[in-house]
Amino acid sequence: MDFAQKLSETVALLERIAAEYSPAVFANSFGAEDMVITHLLAKHQVAVKIFSLDTGRLPAETYTLMQEVAVAYPTHPIQVYFPNTAAVEAYVNEKGINAFYESVELRKSCCHIRKIEPLQRALAGQKAWITGLRREQSPTRTDLGYQEFDAGNGLEKFNPLIEWTEKEVWAYIRENNVPYNKLHDQHVPSIGCAPCTRPIAMGEDIRAGRWWWENPENKECGLHVKTAAVSILK
Repeated sequence: MDFAQKLSETVALLERIAAEYSPAVFANSFGAEDMVITHLLAKHQVAVKIFSLDTGRLPAETYTLMQEVAVAYPTHPIQVYFPNTAAVEAYVNEKGINAFYESVELRKSCCHIRKIEPLQRALAGQKAWITGLRREQSPTRTDLGYQEFDAGNGLEKFNPLIEWTEKEVWAYIRENNVPYNKLHDQHVPSIGCAPCTRPIAMGEDIRAGRWWWENPENKECGLHVKTAAVSILK
């Protein structure tokens, strides 16, 4: 499939989601893929709302981009969800400010407080959510499809860029002057919370800089747990 056809099918899928699964939302974490989808939603005036999760520990570059996006895409404002203050305070006071480095269990607990619980609030009352996941991003994502039923959240989940390559993502960004996170220029292809993200070396997997102290098989925060979804379109 050439890129022009792939792009056309991506737009068609976004429009179908808006038409058949309203209300639907797009989860934007301000990575390159998410910026492509944000641009497509705005350019084609697709009636899908956008939200983002502010964990409280995002890099400065992400906040800068967040403001740029608000100016660039006024028709699609981003609703920001924050973690529960009491839960964050309890975790930090009981476990430590950077306890997530100590074990997978503590890291996942931090992710649950800062990401999963806010995500559940963002998805409440929705029929579908859209992500920027791509199959080549990670070993944990190789069997994802375009559409899945997210049993954990009880709604449909769509991955419109699942077949896109990294080269195609960046070609679209450059050709359409799409704003992007400047951490990408510092060899950070996958961006999350500041203390859990580092640049990668040449030849490393594109998600090697996320939770780099853990095994690749563990490198998910829980937002995209495959066991909670059944793929229906490959």
